[in-house]
Formats: sequence, C-alpha cells, structure tokens
Amino acid sequence: MPVRCLTVDDEVPALELLRRHIGQIEDLEIVAECNSAVKAFELLKKEEIHLIFLDIQMPVLTGIDFVRALKHPPRIVLTTAYRDYAVEAYDLDIVDYLLKPISFDRFFKAVERYYQRIAPLANSGVRDVPGLQGDYLFVNINKKNHKLIFADILYVESLKDYVRIHTINARHVVKGNIGSFYKQLPKDQFIRIHRSFVVSKSRISAFGAMELELQDVCLPIGPSYREDLINAINR
Repeated sequence: MPVRCLTVDDEVPALELLRRHIGQIEDLEIVAECNSAVKAFELLKKEEIHLIFLDIQMPVLTGIDFVRALKHPPRIVLTTAYRDYAVEAYDLDIVDYLLKPISFDRFFKAVERYYQRIAPLANSGVRDVPGLQGDYLFVNINKKNHKLIFADILYVESLKDYVRIHTINARHVVKGNIGSFYKQLPKDQFIRIHRSFVVSKSRISAFGAMELELQDVCLPIGPSYREDLINAINR
C-alpha cells in the first residue's frame, strides 16, 4: 500500500518542490496539498494520512502548534528555512527536520527514517536461517549489520546513491550504488537487466523484448543487457 502523504506549506514553490521529490519515489503518493495548518487540520478529519511534510512558519497556526493540537498525529517531517526550532521540534517526536531548500538526497533520507519508524528491520521478515553459510550477505542499515538471505530477494533497484532491496516480505534501503551491490550477489542466481535493476533469475515469470515480469511487477530491460539476459535464461 502506498504511503499517503500530505504536504502543508504557505509557499507555492515549496509545495511544488515537495511534489517533485515525492513523485520520484514510487511508494509515496500525495493525497492533498494545503497552504495552511488550519486546512490540514480539517483534511485530517476526512482522509487517512500516513506522513505529513509540514512547514513550521505559517500564518494563523504554526506547524509546531498544529502538531501539538493533534491527539493522534500521523508521522511528521518538519520543513523550514530556520534552524532555531530544531530542539523544540524534536521534543514532538518527529521523523525528521528538513532545512530549505530541500535536496532530494536529504528528502530521501527523511523518507527512509519514516520506514525505519514504521517497520524496523528486525521485524521485517528477513530470516536468520541456520546452515546457509554462503547464501546470505550482511547489509549496513542505521549503523547495524543485518543478514539478508539471497533466496528472499526479488529484485534490487537503483536510487541514485542508494539501492532499494525488494524481498519477499519487505523493502530495505541501503547506501551504495547498484553496480557495487551486484558484485556481492551470486551470478548464478541474479542478473542485471537494466542500469537501474538487478533481478533474481528464479523469480522471473515472463519476459519480452522490452520488459520482464517478476510476480506482479513489470520491469524494463535495457538494450545493452538483453542478450546477457536471454543467454542466462536459455542455459
């Protein structure tokens, strides 16, 4: 299920930037955009919201006062051009505090913190299976090394300076590039099909000239990777 987002800011350029950033992450969707905390308060009565990107300095009701007024607030990422509110903001148990102008890299880190809040990796379904020496690797997330079983991986997706690992039960985002990550995977089990995608061979359910299917996911095949993919499947 996509993460239902609400953006709240009294400046149109700020809303437009958040819209562009959110549009680059397929798991996020904008339910609404509000130019005041008062309008956001009314919208929360009618819509289910998982994550709010909330400006602090707004007329009538500030972002901080808005959060304090909510009995059961969604997860909050505060956005502001000022550092002065940081201590006060973190007392509200927010997900993150973003300084404007917000780069995509910094925005992405805030989204990853949100995922860590709602689904800690320890409970994500990554199994610690005894007797599988050599059938796993460890990935570093949030300063801890966690075991990732090769058989659980569906595909790996490039996200600029990060990779998102899609497994049977969860998604994990780690720092690094897809080329380096691919080198750590066994080539008899995985193949790169695009500059942005590496897939598990055993999970491929169908493929054509331009794309392949992986369970209910359709991924593009890069022209320079097509021949290697066909050879690997036909072996």
